[in-house]
Amino acid sequence: MGTKKETSHKITNVFWITLAITLVFVTIGILTPKGLASVTANIQNFITTTFGWYYLIFVSVIVIFCFYLIFSPIGSIKLGKAGEKPKYSTISWFGMLFSAGMGVGLVFWGATEPLSHYAISSPEAEPGTNQALMDAFRFSFFHWGIHAWAIYAFVGLTLAYFQFRHDKPGLISATLDPLLGKWMKPSVRVTIDVIAVFATIVGVATTLGFGATQINGGLSFLFDIPVSFKVQIIIIAIVTVLFLTSAMSGLGRGMKWLSNTNMVLAVLLMIIVIIVGPTLLTLNMMTDATGAYMQNFIGMSFRTSPVDAAGREWINSWTIFYWAWFISWSPFVGIFIARVSKGRRIREFLAGVILLPTLLSVVWFAVFGTASTSVQRAGFDLTQLKTEEVLFGTFNHMPLGSLLSVIAIFLIGVFFITSADSATYVLGMQTMNGVMNPANRVKFIWGIIQSLIASILLFSGGLEGLQNMLIIVALPFSFIMLLMMLSLSKALRKERRDLGLYIKPKSLRKSNS
Repeated sequence: MGTKKETSHKITNVFWITLAITLVFVTIGILTPKGLASVTANIQNFITTTFGWYYLIFVSVIVIFCFYLIFSPIGSIKLGKAGEKPKYSTISWFGMLFSAGMGVGLVFWGATEPLSHYAISSPEAEPGTNQALMDAFRFSFFHWGIHAWAIYAFVGLTLAYFQFRHDKPGLISATLDPLLGKWMKPSVRVTIDVIAVFATIVGVATTLGFGATQINGGLSFLFDIPVSFKVQIIIIAIVTVLFLTSAMSGLGRGMKWLSNTNMVLAVLLMIIVIIVGPTLLTLNMMTDATGAYMQNFIGMSFRTSPVDAAGREWINSWTIFYWAWFISWSPFVGIFIARVSKGRRIREFLAGVILLPTLLSVVWFAVFGTASTSVQRAGFDLTQLKTEEVLFGTFNHMPLGSLLSVIAIFLIGVFFITSADSATYVLGMQTMNGVMNPANRVKFIWGIIQSLIASILLFSGGLEGLQNMLIIVALPFSFIMLLMMLSLSKALRKERRDLGLYIKPKSLRKSNS
């Protein structure tokens, strides 16, 4: 027993291989940042142009699969053993999965994306028109709604099912055992897990870098603090100390407290903006755009604009980019969501992970998008601002603008910390054989590595190239996700037969309660 415990807590080959690969790309980013950005951008453009149709179909299949499980009797199966209850309250659970999944992104894009679709580059209409304004909201809802969260939910569900129902390690490779069986050689397992870990490292490092620039942009806009590498290094250093402190305290303390703080601050910011902003217009815009989102759901899901070059370019830049981004982030977010979801049923898990964040995203973009587009329509040109300054520029033209900006900076910082905190946990878990509680030393090592990568690439200008790498990694990982879907389907079909889940799952209620 002691040997097994000791082995399971060893740093695996996945750690060293992924670290070596990451350092190679970071070194290239330091030596030739423009070269790395150029080459990876060309590869990314090739992938989005050639495989755009595939991404649209693939993500739509994931959505269909998730909703099938919600309405199927299979949804009654528990992600755990009989009698096990969820460790975290529903509010804390939702706060943690939301903070890990999209916290910084929502604050960054909440005011910016609708403004861009309306005033800069509209998906279907002439920029600046009323139709462009309406399209801006339904496409923002579409990009941050059901499809995005279905990607995270699917990966999280697959991991949680095999980990808590079948006692598999919390690794992406372990979810493929029912499908590949004897074909799962050690080299295959390592390759699969290296792809997942690399995506996590690159994703979090780029988020730390871009998050630091956004906080710096907000401080510059508010307090004339210069936008410089030195300021961004100080921001990363402070955030690193805070998220490592939280990571050392464990999920039940630091991460739970931070996630609850996130939700309180986010809701507070939204309520104030609704009150001091164009309240009636916000509510009407949210209602109308939600209807348009639902009405055009299928059409937007499969829209490729095959004979419209400008439309296709827009889809590549936004929809395909987002789908690839969410796919590449799904190992990190999925593993974390799975870890905090033990004891919940499949139906509850999927409905909670997909529908609740989608609802909050809809409200968020309606509130902040209406605020930014209203300022733009009033004659103040926000499109001249940098992306990271649009939110603060919007607040500058609203009552209580300074207070709103301070809350926003603090919210970005806390979201920033929770993302890095959860990433150190996930990286530790993936490089220590999927253990539920990775050693603090490993989490500390990964935390320092992430911050160093972000700092070095900020200095050299290589962040863009690393961000492109993240999108490129999404393609091979999508193939792994297809295998995960087949593997999960096979295991669930077998369990459905064993439990007699066809019309009335009476046996499940007895054995699975």
